[in-house]
Amino acid sequence: MTNIQPDADRYDPVARLLHWLIVALICAQFVLGWTMPEVHRDTQPVGLIAWHLAVGAALVAAMVLRIVWRLTHRPPPASLSPLLNTVSGATHFLLYAALVAVPLLGWANASSRGWAVNLLGAIPLPALSATGSSVGHAMGDIHSALAWVLLVLIGMHVGAALFHRFVLKDRVLQRMTW
Repeated sequence: MTNIQPDADRYDPVARLLHWLIVALICAQFVLGWTMPEVHRDTQPVGLIAWHLAVGAALVAAMVLRIVWRLTHRPPPASLSPLLNTVSGATHFLLYAALVAVPLLGWANASSRGWAVNLLGAIPLPALSATGSSVGHAMGDIHSALAWVLLVLIGMHVGAALFHRFVLKDRVLQRMTW
């Protein structure tokens, strides 16, 4: 008989912490993005817009940590069919790509407006585009469109987790829960 611990298939505490931190930051970003005033040519980065920039910088930092952690710590093996393993891998890759691209595009747009982006309100981050850059301004439109793609990917991710829990009745969902 094999002595397998019930938590052997769970992600480690750091991976789970980073996952749920990013979930919280993304939730905050969507609420801020939907409720902040529309950004125009002379809009200043105050109020909800300032909060959106700050949370976006925190999201970039959390994603860098998440990617470094993922590259240096193998996830526990999952017992999925080859098809589900392929779909899972592709979806996770797209989620990671969107979770990096969306805030970087927003940061480039903020830079083109001459707005400072600071991590934790204190650490200035470098501009990703020159002030007045038309490319940087265009990044704002791509940022908004790609945010909707990210929302769809998140919906797919949540739907898949619920599918595993209630249809397949396996432990995939429990791998990332506390």
